[in-house]
Amino acid sequence: MNNKTRCTWCNLNNPKYIDYHDNEWCQPNYDDKYLYEMLILESFQAGLSWECVLNKRESFRMAYDNFDLEKVCLYDEQKIQELLNNKEIIRNKLKINASINNSKIFKAIVKEYGSFYNYLRTFTGDNIIYETDRTTNELSDAISKDLQKRGMKFVGSTIIYSYLQAVGVIYSHDKGCYLYKSGSDMCQKD
Repeated sequence: MNNKTRCTWCNLNNPKYIDYHDNEWCQPNYDDKYLYEMLILESFQAGLSWECVLNKRESFRMAYDNFDLEKVCLYDEQKIQELLNNKEIIRNKLKINASINNSKIFKAIVKEYGSFYNYLRTFTGDNIIYETDRTTNELSDAISKDLQKRGMKFVGSTIIYSYLQAVGVIYSHDKGCYLYKSGSDMCQKD
C-alpha cells in the first residue's frame, strides 16, 4: 500500500489519510447523506488541516448523531454545550453554531431541489472538472457565493473547492500520483 506514489499532501504515516486519499477523495459520491456529512466536516476545516478533521471524523459522527440531518436541525443550546464540552471534536462555538444553521439551509435546499446534488448540478451541469494545483475556481466561487447568500457560514470558495474535490465534482490527484487522471483520459475511455 505504501509503495505507491500518492499526492504530495497525503501523510504516508497516517493510515486514515492514506485510506481517504486512495478510496474516497475525488471519487464521485452524490448521496445526500454523504454530501451533508462532508459539507459539515469541511466547514470545520476552516483554518485547520483536513487531516485534523479527518482524524476526528468518527468522533464527529458520534457527536452529530451520525450526521442525521433531521436531528442536527433540532439541536438546541443544551446540545451546543454538549458539543462544546466534547474534547474529541473541534470545539469552536462559531463553527458549531454554523453547522446547525448550515444544516437547516441544507435541508431547505434539498426541499427546493429534491436533493443536494440536484442543487450542485445547477452549477456543474453534471460535469467533473479535472484540474490540479488550485484552491478555488469559478465553480467554487459561484457555489460559495450562493450558499452565503442563503445564509451559510464557513463556506468560502476555498472550503467549497475542497468540498467539491472531496465529493468527486473536481478531480485533482497530482500528476505524479498513481490515481492521476485528466479529462482527456476520461474522454478516451468513453
